[in-house]
Amino acid sequence: MKILVANLGSTSLKWRLFDFSNHAERLLHKGGFERVTDYPKAIEDCLAALQAAGVIASESDLAAVGFKTVIARDVTGCVRLDDQVLAAMAAYNGLAPAHNPPYITGIKLFAQRMPSVPLIGLFETAFYQFAPEAMTRYAVPAAWHAAGIRRWSFHGASHKFVAERSAELLGRDDVASRARRLYLDGGPASLQGAPPLRVISCHLGGSSSVTGILNGAAIGSSMGMSPQSGLPQNNRVGDLDAEAIPYAVKTLGLTLEEAQRQLSKESGLKGLSGLSNDMREIAGAAAQGHAGARLALDHFVCSARHWIGAFFLELNGADALVFTAGIGENQAEIRAAICANLDGLGLQLDLAKNAATRATEAVISTPDSQVKILVVPTNEELVVARETKRFLDNLTTL
Repeated sequence: MKILVANLGSTSLKWRLFDFSNHAERLLHKGGFERVTDYPKAIEDCLAALQAAGVIASESDLAAVGFKTVIARDVTGCVRLDDQVLAAMAAYNGLAPAHNPPYITGIKLFAQRMPSVPLIGLFETAFYQFAPEAMTRYAVPAAWHAAGIRRWSFHGASHKFVAERSAELLGRDDVASRARRLYLDGGPASLQGAPPLRVISCHLGGSSSVTGILNGAAIGSSMGMSPQSGLPQNNRVGDLDAEAIPYAVKTLGLTLEEAQRQLSKESGLKGLSGLSNDMREIAGAAAQGHAGARLALDHFVCSARHWIGAFFLELNGADALVFTAGIGENQAEIRAAICANLDGLGLQLDLAKNAATRATEAVISTPDSQVKILVVPTNEELVVARETKRFLDNLTTL
């Protein structure tokens, strides 16, 4: 069974092709195009690249195309991307303006090019569908909640990969198996008296979030109704008081649209630093004494620690703190700042191991640290491929 995972941007197309034959999973091919101006041609070129590599003869060799879809009204989980689901995604375009519109356009073009190949979406909100209601509700009138105003949370594929892989690394195959079957089973299954596994997952990158994971299932996340929430993002604001927008509109003479644009394009790390939205540049400038860069760095670290602390309390401790994604996997100085002075909570970072770890799986805590500190490179595309396969397998057994 060969499954193509397509990652769609407004001007980019990236892909990975996985093979699940003979009870194994293999990455057969990966590639991508930037600055795409002709999406139908990009899809043709993708297929041509796969054919030239000898991994498919034609699109008929594909069991499905999987997509890491973000959010849709009243839809989550792993689903067939039909017209009804695309309409539900379009209803939430305003919540994910950088993600939903290009995905909808791209999915329609894939459907036109290969109408016989199933198109399957794994929504980023799926990992949080079984979280306790108290962790997903806002304190708003019931009619607001019914309209979809709630903590949907995101980066689900990344945090799910961390849930599975960290359980394996900690010798808890029972939890790893439970995490893998989470969507298929319709929620967390019993561990039959086994001790709980408590993981705090830090997806830190251009877009960042912290998620609490109990026995392979999310209990909550720093992100809320939209990707414009939680930790400061590269150029998106993160958490903000609800009264700030009407105040800014009145005081600064902005339109609502301009206020939203500034919060999504000129805020976050870019707004704090006044310099860049790239954490590598910010860290370098902070080291040279740039005050705005130092503020952005410190604010990011404080926000991450705030959410780690919140889930540490909710989980009654932690067995592992995991760093993943671009910043989490590559920037040792930020990991060190987040983990500083936490020995009272049982976290002790091995500074030498931390400094030596970059974009590779590793344990970076000291041997006597009560809480393991891990770096786990994420693999969101593999999660999408796995869930797409499970979706197809489930269809054949019904």
